[in-house]
Amino acid sequence: MTNQLGRRTLLGTAAAAAIAPNARAAGQVVVGTWGGDYAALLGSNIDKPLMAPAGIEVIQDVGTQDARRAKITAERASRRGSMDVACLSDIDLYTMSLLNVWEPITEENVPNLKHVPKAYRTAYSVPQIISGKVMVYNPAKMAAPAGFIDMWDPKNKGKLGLIDIQYLYVIMLANLAFGGPMNDFSRGKKALMDLKKLEPRIYPSNEAFAVGMKGEEVLYGPMWLARGVFWKKGGINMATAVPKEGAIAYVSGASVTKNGPNKANGLAYLNAMLDPRSQVGFAQNMSYAPTIDNAPVAPDLMKAIGFTDAEQAALHYPDFEYLAKETSSLLDWWNKEFKA
Repeated sequence: MTNQLGRRTLLGTAAAAAIAPNARAAGQVVVGTWGGDYAALLGSNIDKPLMAPAGIEVIQDVGTQDARRAKITAERASRRGSMDVACLSDIDLYTMSLLNVWEPITEENVPNLKHVPKAYRTAYSVPQIISGKVMVYNPAKMAAPAGFIDMWDPKNKGKLGLIDIQYLYVIMLANLAFGGPMNDFSRGKKALMDLKKLEPRIYPSNEAFAVGMKGEEVLYGPMWLARGVFWKKGGINMATAVPKEGAIAYVSGASVTKNGPNKANGLAYLNAMLDPRSQVGFAQNMSYAPTIDNAPVAPDLMKAIGFTDAEQAALHYPDFEYLAKETSSLLDWWNKEFKA
């Protein structure tokens, strides 16, 4: 399968026509994205093999999701913005959609959308990859956590790692651990104030957390299933455990800004994100499950990066409307109360 995909990416003009039916013959597209592993994989699975043959140069605008949202918000009244494509979580994509900054997405302007199950679709974005929030741990140093609630076990004092940029999900899982709903995080906030007594270590990024796990600064923490599988393949002594409370679904996707300088190329980029070749590449190299129904991912890999039927039935999905109203205050609480 790998060799076949490799030959397909070398078809030049034919590949360009397949992925970019609405793109100009040449030009650029500015893609706002995270850095690190994700940006590198965009380059190796989309930018070079899929966009370059279409004559489109990809300029990555690397930064945090907060900086990306702020830039788009500041530029929304401008006739011409500086970003064509914005990669964000499903929560952020929804929140920004309320500002009317996204170009509508249809099967006409993003043809590969027809292969996305309707449950994953929105009118303003494409879902690129999907995973879920689980627990990762060092199996040589501790037993598998039964659930998120194990984070509050006193015997694990000083062993827990949390990630700053995932503050919404940390508050969300704390709320679930103590029986709270998805649209009121008061229980989770109270629980996290108690968790401070157990001295969790807070890392600025996913990659920094991985370094902490590798060096055994921490022994466990909440993380995406995909990342746990990816880091284990990379040599970190790490295992994953689906929490008894149920994993939290996470979808990362992208939208095209209405005032982007190269909207046609931006739509072509979204189409390439849903191309089976790039979807298989992210599954193989970053361990995220595909969001299309025609990605030829090997069954053994899908077993590792996906969820069983029972686990899928127990998945919790973020309440976008609630989070759109509360994210600002939750971030303020996280910085001023929990991290203080």
